[in-house]
Amino acid sequence: MGNPDVMMIITFVAALTFMGALLFAFAGPGGSGGKMVQRLQRMKARFQKPEDEERISVKRIAKEGWFKGFEVIARSVMPRPAEFRQRLAKTGRDIPIGNYLAVCMGIVLVTGLIAGFMFHFPTILAAGFGIVCGVGLPHMVISRMIDKRCQKFINNFPDAIDLMVRGLRSGLPITESMTSVSQEIPDPVGKEFRRVVDSIRLGQTMEEALWEATDRLGLPEFKFFVISLAIQRETGGNLAETLQNLTEVLRKRQQMKLKIKAMSSEARASAMIIGSLPFVMFGLLLFLNYDYTSLLFRDNRGLMMIGVGMISMGLGIGLINKMIKFEI
Repeated sequence: MGNPDVMMIITFVAALTFMGALLFAFAGPGGSGGKMVQRLQRMKARFQKPEDEERISVKRIAKEGWFKGFEVIARSVMPRPAEFRQRLAKTGRDIPIGNYLAVCMGIVLVTGLIAGFMFHFPTILAAGFGIVCGVGLPHMVISRMIDKRCQKFINNFPDAIDLMVRGLRSGLPITESMTSVSQEIPDPVGKEFRRVVDSIRLGQTMEEALWEATDRLGLPEFKFFVISLAIQRETGGNLAETLQNLTEVLRKRQQMKLKIKAMSSEARASAMIIGSLPFVMFGLLLFLNYDYTSLLFRDNRGLMMIGVGMISMGLGIGLINKMIKFEI
């Protein structure tokens, strides 16, 4: 029936493939979204100062957290810890990278021990299950937190621009209008504009403070706003009218997203049901008749079936999720 170690390795690789497909589906950028990001980056490079010019930095020192040892590991082992720390900052909370790694290691240890001692998984399979859970669950939680915060920002951002338009038409400068936004609009919009206003008061130019905010948020809507300000300062014109037009574009963009979400709701529900049904049924069978179901883990042919099934499920869920996602 084959070498048991080879079958376990195949199952372990299949589990990692399944996790990679899920991460690609839920966190990977789409094709049109990638092109949009490239265009915005070109516009950003056009209006930013060259790197060799002296710039004032008012960035806060990264918080170390409770687990300093994991901070040292992150700096020495992770290929791009700054980008990962920036991703954690997009949640709107001060999450030290050391705490995040400690939570991941804890989940790996707990889930691996549960799979090994309670469900009697083979050692390699239990280790693979622990790694998948330790890497995947925190990543999905952070992605969910980022999406929730970004959606809240997008919902309140047109109101913030309307408030700036009213301030500009009443004779206030743009910086004072931003101050009004930071005080009147709820978080996360108010919080981000407070950071922009504080950076300007500490000596940064408005463009530098706004581009730092775009790096923190990573939202095309906010980049449209910053590019509109930069173009207006370069070419002149009525800033209030420019921002008013931008508000109409953002609201129409949001309406189109909601329309697409409503039209694709049936496909998304089908994908969720089809994707979760095998795991739900397997869990019920495992609970009702453990001896019968556990044969999959004791027999090499069962391990091969699990590996092939997880690869197929991972690819299928990833493809379906990509098909029902649209970039506006």
